[in-house]
Amino acid sequence: MPDLNKPVSSQERKDILKSYRSLLKASDGIIKPGDVPMIREAIAVSLRQGKNLRRISGTPALLHSLEIARIVVEEIGLGRTSLICSLLYDVLRNGEITLEEIRQQFDDHVVLIMEGLAKVADLYNRNPSIRSENFRKLLFTFAQDVRVILIIVADRLRTMRTLDRYDRESQINICSEVSYLYAPMAHRLGLYNIKSEMEDLVMKYTNRAMYKFIAKKLNETKRARDKYIREFIAPLKKELSGQGLKFDIKGRTKTINSIYNKMRKQNVDFEQVYDLFAIRIIIDTELKKEKAECWKVYSIVTDKYQPNPSRLRDWLSVPKSNGYESLHTTVLGPNHKWVEVQIRTRRMDEIAEKGLAAHWRYKGIKSEKGLDQWLTNVREILENPEVNAADFIDDFKLNLYDEEVFVFTPKGDLRRLPKGATILDFAFDIHSEIGKKCVGARVNQKNVSIRYKLRNGDQVEIQTSSNQEPKQDWLNIVSTSRARTKLKQALRDIEYKEAEIGREMLVRRLKNWKLELTDQLIGQLVKHFRYKSVHDFFCDIAEDKLDVVEIKEFILKEREKEKELLESQQAGRSAENFVTPVETEEHYGHDVLLIDKNLSNVNFQLAKCCNPIFGDDIFGFVSVNAGIKIHRTNCPNAPDLRKKYGYRIVPARWTGEAGGSYLASLKVTGEDDIGIVTNISQVVSKDMGLKIRSINVDSHDGIFEGTLSVFVDNKQSLNTLMKKIKNIKGVFNVSRFDAV
Repeated sequence: MPDLNKPVSSQERKDILKSYRSLLKASDGIIKPGDVPMIREAIAVSLRQGKNLRRISGTPALLHSLEIARIVVEEIGLGRTSLICSLLYDVLRNGEITLEEIRQQFDDHVVLIMEGLAKVADLYNRNPSIRSENFRKLLFTFAQDVRVILIIVADRLRTMRTLDRYDRESQINICSEVSYLYAPMAHRLGLYNIKSEMEDLVMKYTNRAMYKFIAKKLNETKRARDKYIREFIAPLKKELSGQGLKFDIKGRTKTINSIYNKMRKQNVDFEQVYDLFAIRIIIDTELKKEKAECWKVYSIVTDKYQPNPSRLRDWLSVPKSNGYESLHTTVLGPNHKWVEVQIRTRRMDEIAEKGLAAHWRYKGIKSEKGLDQWLTNVREILENPEVNAADFIDDFKLNLYDEEVFVFTPKGDLRRLPKGATILDFAFDIHSEIGKKCVGARVNQKNVSIRYKLRNGDQVEIQTSSNQEPKQDWLNIVSTSRARTKLKQALRDIEYKEAEIGREMLVRRLKNWKLELTDQLIGQLVKHFRYKSVHDFFCDIAEDKLDVVEIKEFILKEREKEKELLESQQAGRSAENFVTPVETEEHYGHDVLLIDKNLSNVNFQLAKCCNPIFGDDIFGFVSVNAGIKIHRTNCPNAPDLRKKYGYRIVPARWTGEAGGSYLASLKVTGEDDIGIVTNISQVVSKDMGLKIRSINVDSHDGIFEGTLSVFVDNKQSLNTLMKKIKNIKGVFNVSRFDAV
């Protein structure tokens, strides 16, 4: 572990000065004279507040901040506001400066982005690895101002470039996150260079042997490859110059990761990958002449070399949704080798290099609309509270790397969808209600089913029916995140309606038989008929998959058993493990769930968020998939459950004698002393005779904070344990710990 408070060395000072000069050079033309004091103040804040502050890798925080700012300006193309925010991000994340202090020293534009960065920093400080619900919150923050994500992408890129300074576990965790979130995000935002570098660096640290092998092969073949590129380019240069065009032409070797993917997909060796490089022709021309000039260059290239018609890609007429515009073709070069040629203008090349940020310099260009629509879709999904976090991650990732197809409405409006999208995807893309009622479509004047996969240029007219309803197997047909999200929501609505109908049917039938449906009875029925949830139980009643007469027979049999048992008690015979006093039932009513020490009454589980133990005040909550969950009345989740799902709350209490084994968690704080953990363990094991499941202790500035998980018999036993631990010398406080 590096010393994070070590003073900056002379070499590091040189690196910081070099980085600062590079930043000033990259900022030339972006910042105005009035911005310089603010930028200097941002750097001064970093120096003052985090004088010896270092990253976990051991790198000086100021050097990291300067490099992020340089990437933001030079490689992404953002302006002075983002530059300042990049310099402040690290000191904010480490708590060296507050948002309030930033508000006092900087303008509203800076404050707005810093508020977003503060939310991201908070998520990372709570959990270094972004997963599940945090993933959703992270993207929601990104969706408010895209500059937030661009700065974080720059931060992750800088981290990847210095990954050799991290320990192995950190390298794997960071690579995993960059691979599943930040590289795809960079791709979607059009940052191809950053996306490619991230993927190469991920491979470098996760598949080192193959990375070194391909890098070595590329190095060995570099001379021959460069010679071939010169031979290929020479006649094109001559012809293009003769036509009076202003241009740059160069060869670009493909990334190690993309070469590896080709080897894997095509199942070939390195020597059999023919397209190791691409030729790029960049034209200097006016905006209104761009298309014509690109097609003119295409004509010159294909006159000189034989093209492969199936490999023509026209992203001039309809750009990709991330703003990418270019004309790609593959031609047969010298020695009968296929070569990819990319043709674009200077403006298109800047957008391809710097993605979304470059759009702000070219307002009004139609390619900008695709990104705006994508961000709108992201916000729409994020703001839907019904979407499960894990489902959201899967659905979101669907739309990050997909290629696209372009189709038309009957009125001629262009719609852009991921490659592989179906008629059903198209219907949901127009409107969720049209998607729900879709029965098919007419494509190019021919009838097709909802499973039809769209092709470029299709003209699509959706057909609907008022009798149509969404079906579960539609999830196997749709491929876009928008359609999946809307479809899952519609299916849940249908299921809830079905369940309510089933409940009403059962209540009505039981009422005719002079029987009452209580929550306790529901739990018994779900357990007896072997259903996973109450929801499934009521749905099957609604769909006539479960006969209500069978339910009646079960209830009457249970009543008969209870009657016989009561008679045997009155006759003085033993009824072991059955404790239901008449006066208690009269006091609590028939709807109280009775929980005995054997946890065997009904199909329920003890909630893990609050770990109730015998003696706690409790209540039951009827869950969708796991029967009834027992919570403490002071559970942190209780207010939310009662507010949102009051109709699923079941009164409950413990019955019978204390006993059993319950897991309880305690939070202990005190002085950081060598023998403190031993003393706590001795009290638990020897003095109380209890079993410890786990004990975790963390210390900071002479204070320790630990969590202790232990099995107890009841609440009284737990209270005694807490008193004994609190009496240990050096312990400040002991409290019940809830794993919310």
